[in-house]
Amino acid sequence: MRFYTAQECEEWLTGRERVRPEQTPGILVEKLWYPPTPGRILYYAQWIASNITYRRPTLLWITEWGIGHENWHLYYKLRQSYSDNRLLHEAPGHLFLDYEAEDLASFLQLAMLNGWGGYILTEANYVNAFFSHDEYIQFFASPEGNLAEIREALGEKPEAQKQSFPIQE
Repeated sequence: MRFYTAQECEEWLTGRERVRPEQTPGILVEKLWYPPTPGRILYYAQWIASNITYRRPTLLWITEWGIGHENWHLYYKLRQSYSDNRLLHEAPGHLFLDYEAEDLASFLQLAMLNGWGGYILTEANYVNAFFSHDEYIQFFASPEGNLAEIREALGEKPEAQKQSFPIQE
């Protein structure tokens, strides 16, 4: 894992001849609200890290912070475990290599719980995402089939139908 400055994040994108996903002409978007419980946020983070990256490097670029109640201590202890002592505003990019999906899930979960926003930019470029401090994630993809899998895994599920059964005496 490597930490990038904002300039290095921009260079990572331009080096791949890409722009931020919302600036891509004709891109399709699926917006999902955060789940209501921390356990489900963990599931979202793990699913995203394991499924949209296609085991390729992925850049987690934090662009929004300082809005709500943040656990800075936990974030900096996690960051320092990777031998980086810079502040978030000095190096807001987190580049995860292909085998670091669990690391990506941990940082993404913490970012979501901290009320931060930013980008999940995959080298595979099949699906990318923006997560907001307003507690939603926008997934960007083309073709539509790439978003169908996200809807299936993370979309809101209809409540189970309630059935009543007679009491056996």
